[in-house]
Amino acid sequence: MQLGMVGLGRMGANIVRRLLKAGHEGVVWDRDPKPGEALAREGARAVDGLKAMVAALDAPRAIWVMLPAGQATEDALVALSDLLSPGDVLIDGGNSMWKDAVRRGEMLRAKGLHFLDIGTSGGVWGLARGYSLMIGGEEAVVRRLDPIFRALVPGKAAAVPTPGREDLDPRPEEGYVHCGPNGAGHYVKMVHNGIEYGMMQAMAEGLDLMAHADSEALPPEHRLSLNLPDITEAWRRGSVVASWLLDLTAQALAADPKLDDYSGAVGDSGEGRWTVQAAVETGVSAHVLSAALWARFASRDEDHFAGKALSAMRKGFGGHLEPKKKG
Repeated sequence: MQLGMVGLGRMGANIVRRLLKAGHEGVVWDRDPKPGEALAREGARAVDGLKAMVAALDAPRAIWVMLPAGQATEDALVALSDLLSPGDVLIDGGNSMWKDAVRRGEMLRAKGLHFLDIGTSGGVWGLARGYSLMIGGEEAVVRRLDPIFRALVPGKAAAVPTPGREDLDPRPEEGYVHCGPNGAGHYVKMVHNGIEYGMMQAMAEGLDLMAHADSEALPPEHRLSLNLPDITEAWRRGSVVASWLLDLTAQALAADPKLDDYSGAVGDSGEGRWTVQAAVETGVSAHVLSAALWARFASRDEDHFAGKALSAMRKGFGGHLEPKKKG
């Protein structure tokens, strides 16, 4: 199949690469021509603008926008909506606010276009590991683009089978799920990232405790000097906290046991805030998710090993390099 990709950053370019490896065609554009030129050498077709992208694709077209949430995504979707034909599909695969997906779906349907909001998880490792996709939109459109999604996801071999799923939708076992109508994909990804905040914070605080087990505030006989690289490496095997986040943490600690190369100021890209906002709107108690968000805010003023651990995890899965603290 053909897919147009607008935005060739860390994830957009690798999504195209994974599709090319599976035999699909990619038509690509970015304001910076260099990533497009690189992908052209790998088999994609690079174009010089949105109008050229639409002309290069066969109808019914499918164009994936992978840009920062907010105005950049809005501008690209509006511009493309004026160039496309009825029956074409626009995809927002970034971390947009789910309510924007509801609004955009209505706007595009009025023009005879289809819209999918796709929460995309996998970060800088997606090319090798595959992406977990959380999709919102019309079932018929999701089915039409199924070959694209199958090429992007990790596949059944990525995890052991779940007993009792034999008669259920097989797509989640591959790594993608049709969550519901427009807004559902980004809503599920928003909550996914809120949970990610909580899991990361719990791991970071536990590491902080162990890093200070030899604190001078303790009686000498209670001071413990703990080897965090070895402990996290052991936890990866058989422990109930084994996870990809733990894998990334163990790798960071093996290379830099005190995490001196990492800032303790931890950023947030919006999804954690929206998750807490959704909890307020629905009256759902979300203590851990809320506390993890506050901890990220506090990390920008305080200096803890936990913040460095969070920074290491963010760099590990998403390539986010936190700025050093001022002062």
